[in-house]
Amino acid sequence: MTTRGRGTYDLTAQVQSAVRASDIDIGMCNVFIRHTSASLMLCENADPAVLRDLETFMSRLAPDGDPANTHTAEGPDDMPAHIRSVLTHADLNLPVRQGRCDLGTWQGVYLWEHRQRGHERKVTVTVTG
Repeated sequence: MTTRGRGTYDLTAQVQSAVRASDIDIGMCNVFIRHTSASLMLCENADPAVLRDLETFMSRLAPDGDPANTHTAEGPDDMPAHIRSVLTHADLNLPVRQGRCDLGTWQGVYLWEHRQRGHERKVTVTVTG
């Protein structure tokens, strides 16, 4: 997936598609992001304000350009992106029921890009059952 920079990207449809293609009726779906400056989250999918509020919270917790950070090889958002990814998730485990992820009504699977500029992100979906 290509991101356009910091923000959230809904992966729910792609994950559900991978589960359907697996032909597994009951099992587990593991979603894994292969990066250290982006993460995955299971989050509310109805009100976009939730995603904006999470970004506001995280920007206070790990602000760009914090003088306490010494790892700045790729710019002022480099270390904050790593902090954000450590505090969130590199993977999600989701139950599979009736050939699809058994998500709640208001749940969506998101890639959370923590860098200011866009990146090509690789996400692995593994379905077992």
